[in-house]
Amino acid sequence: MKINKALSSVGVAAILTMAGPAQAADVVIGVPNWPSVNATANILKVAIEENLGLSVELQNGTNPIVFEAMDKGSMHAHPEVWLPNQSNLHDTYVKEKGTVVKNENGVAAFQGMCVPKFVADEMGVKSITDLTDPDKAALFDTDGDGKGEVWIGAPGWASTSVEKVRARSYGYDETMVQTEMDETLAYANLDAAIKAKQPWVGFCYTPHYVFALHELHALEEPAYDAAKWNVLQPTDDPAWLEKSSAAMAWDTAYLHLHYAKSLESDFPEVAAIMANMKLTTEEVSAMTYALVIEKQEADAYAKAWVKDNEDRVLGWLSQ
Repeated sequence: MKINKALSSVGVAAILTMAGPAQAADVVIGVPNWPSVNATANILKVAIEENLGLSVELQNGTNPIVFEAMDKGSMHAHPEVWLPNQSNLHDTYVKEKGTVVKNENGVAAFQGMCVPKFVADEMGVKSITDLTDPDKAALFDTDGDGKGEVWIGAPGWASTSVEKVRARSYGYDETMVQTEMDETLAYANLDAAIKAKQPWVGFCYTPHYVFALHELHALEEPAYDAAKWNVLQPTDDPAWLEKSSAAMAWDTAYLHLHYAKSLESDFPEVAAIMANMKLTTEEVSAMTYALVIEKQEADAYAKAWVKDNEDRVLGWLSQ
């Protein structure tokens, strides 16, 4: 086969150059490291691409990175901001700078410390103050150092810092070793402990699939009191831990989608979806179950969800 001389003279590199660089996505959605946010991000991606014909990219990132990127315009949405956990980021970018907008349709959420039900019923660990009892704390000792271990969350979660404050405020930082790890590993440890009928204690929250898998007991705590809840994050003050106190239960949390205000002018129909999307606690729990327990692929799950909820998605566009 003969090759056209004009074509051969430019060479392969020139052909690639003429083809141009890869085009950036129209919309970029940030995806932090927990299952429900992954599901919600993929649902948004499918809804936007199928209904608006725009290209959407998902990018991993921590909460601070996603907020900073929304501020600068290199990302356009954070599908699941926990409030009050991330109030410092919300206040900076929504209230002060005005570069990020909050979807007002929050998903109610619980946060606290849980043990398997048999630990509460048979071993008498029912209250969070039980963790300050050296004898009861020792029940959770797996390495023989005389202190129990308590999982306080994954590295980078705002709630993990709050749990450090709560451990210090209650005093079980003296009797328990606080461990941080990815929740997939933490809940695998929970599964193993329940199968072996061994004690386990750690951070728990809804919406989450773990409550569908196991009978858990949320450790009893004094009720939330806004006047006494004084919690700083590491980004607020170098001495955040010493200056914070919270010997009480969490207030009810709400999960809110946040998006870059620039979408309102650049892609108003995308902004409409972002502003109007609404999910229930039960739906978000079902999403985490599908992805983690049933091992469904997030993109395939999202396509099926959008198809099954077509009228709702169109409603987000039209409101």
